[in-house]
Amino acid sequence: MERIEHRACAGGWQDVYRHHSTTLGCDMQFAVYLPPQAETRKLPVLYWLSGLTCTEQNFITKAGAQRYAAEHGVIIVAPDTSPRGDDVADAEGYDLGKGAGFYLNATQQPWAKHYRMHDYVAHELPALIEAGFPATDARGISGHSMGGHGTLVIALRNPGRYRSVSAFSPIVAPSHVPWGQKAFAAYLGDNPADWAQWDTCELVAHVSERLPLLVDQGEGDEFLHTQLQPQRLQQACDAAGHPLSLRLQPGYDHSYYFIASFIGEHIAHHARALYA
Repeated sequence: MERIEHRACAGGWQDVYRHHSTTLGCDMQFAVYLPPQAETRKLPVLYWLSGLTCTEQNFITKAGAQRYAAEHGVIIVAPDTSPRGDDVADAEGYDLGKGAGFYLNATQQPWAKHYRMHDYVAHELPALIEAGFPATDARGISGHSMGGHGTLVIALRNPGRYRSVSAFSPIVAPSHVPWGQKAFAAYLGDNPADWAQWDTCELVAHVSERLPLLVDQGEGDEFLHTQLQPQRLQQACDAAGHPLSLRLQPGYDHSYYFIASFIGEHIAHHARALYA
């Protein structure tokens, strides 16, 4: 593991590391913000999953999350959104291939060799963080858009691994919208039963753990009706009795202006659970 960026921020340090991922079979980068409290004790960790076309840089440079993490004493870890490298499969367009890993474990070729972002985020990366940084095993997870999809699915598929979960503008029903249908067909094949294992609205009906979901969605989001459809999540949670706080925010779009406006509330939400 090699540190490639080291910048003072909000009394702590915003770093970026490179390491070889055995899960993905390639070199990966992740960002880690260490608040000032990390100098003297171990802290809980909030994992942030970014959306289509992003890397580890988008969240750490645009969200303004570091000052809230410093206020609450929470480490933030932000991985890249897909495997990278010259031998990693890719596709034309922004919504498949590099930058569009969809936080699942691909089963179809040529994707299956490297595209195992679920296992990387849920298992390999936390093990690395908890062994190499002043981090406890108290974990929260949050994300945006494709990363919001990943956040909800990973939390639901891994009961007991996370104490808190939240999302901004998540793709809640990927089996029913163009972004998800394109990715699922490529990564998973054509069997709808295989898709259901990576679809939040399908998963909530079957999980045993009732971890509360906090979701913020901008009502001015340009993808609201075509790709996001949060009403599907509300209906699925109501039917399953799964706790959901879906907050529709008037005027806000899909951008980081939206995330920056409410990230402080989300970090406070996670801190309450992580320190409970």
